[in-house]
Amino acid sequence: MKELFTLIQKIKENPVIYIDKPSITCLRSFLSGYIDSLITLGFTDINSCGMEGFQEWVQERAKTNMTQSWAGILVFSCGSDRNAFYSFFELFEKFIKQKNDSEIQGSEDVLRLRQDLMFPRFDIYNEILSNIKKRPGMFLGRSSITRLDMLLRGYSLARREVGVPPTEPEREFEGFQSWVEEKYGINSGQSWAKIILFYSVDEHEALQKFFELFEEYLNEI
Repeated sequence: MKELFTLIQKIKENPVIYIDKPSITCLRSFLSGYIDSLITLGFTDINSCGMEGFQEWVQERAKTNMTQSWAGILVFSCGSDRNAFYSFFELFEKFIKQKNDSEIQGSEDVLRLRQDLMFPRFDIYNEILSNIKKRPGMFLGRSSITRLDMLLRGYSLARREVGVPPTEPEREFEGFQSWVEEKYGINSGQSWAKIILFYSVDEHEALQKFFELFEEYLNEI
């Protein structure tokens, strides 16, 4: 299983493989799904990890009491989502160096996370999609199909890394990509999220359309 720091380094070196583009909001959503998956599976402890205290550290460094996530604060201070992405790695390295050795577990330890990423512990393909549909802002930060896509990617990667067989809902979801391509008559290699977004006015409408399409897909299979 990749450790958090190893995964973050790989994303830094080639973000396109994991999150399509250099984006701090995509990175945060991806990490949320990745770590929540490990928590749900029991491979992690929610009370401490390499990122323990990062939210507060970013707030203190920015001299702000903003209720936004660390990603939101970085976007505000860096001026853009892309700039914040590149700034994150330098800041995270500085943060780690300042942590006490007792707070940084060895490379063989399992990943741990505190509730900075604010994601509950349940089956992402059942309860989570239902809850996101009702309150997308609470789980994604804002109504965004891209953030949903990144979260699901992180979730799936974590499960693959620990060798957990896909659940029935996961197997059902695997066919959604080809179904969307066929529905729109597209074979471009773009993700289902990008295809739906292309045919929508904005991220918000695309997310709403996703749930409509996904329900239609489930009724057909």
